[in-house]
Amino acid sequence: MAHPADQQFFARLAALNDKFALGLPATLDRLASLAARLDLAAPAPVAGELQAMLHTVAGSAATFGFRGLGQRARMLEQRLRVLQTFEAAASADWQDWLAELARFIAEARIDPKSIA
Repeated sequence: MAHPADQQFFARLAALNDKFALGLPATLDRLASLAARLDLAAPAPVAGELQAMLHTVAGSAATFGFRGLGQRARMLEQRLRVLQTFEAAASADWQDWLAELARFIAEARIDPKSIA
């Protein structure tokens, strides 16, 4: 028999999981909006917001059972950090990253739990 504290913990965790899942479409919309605003000539302000959002998604997704979603968000975050490190990253590198972000968003909108 499960201890009442364990039952309460798992009930709260399930509620947070549901909240994360329900908020995911808005998060994906915000990522897409930021990506559309990214100015490759001066990416720092928007790139910083994208990095923070991807970091949050990566951590939350892993916590709430969206393992693949979290791993992809972390990979995108890490690649973005590399791009931001170089003062003059090639436009093609930014375009490749934006294309990968767009694929991630599209896949997550269809079925966020199935992302590998």
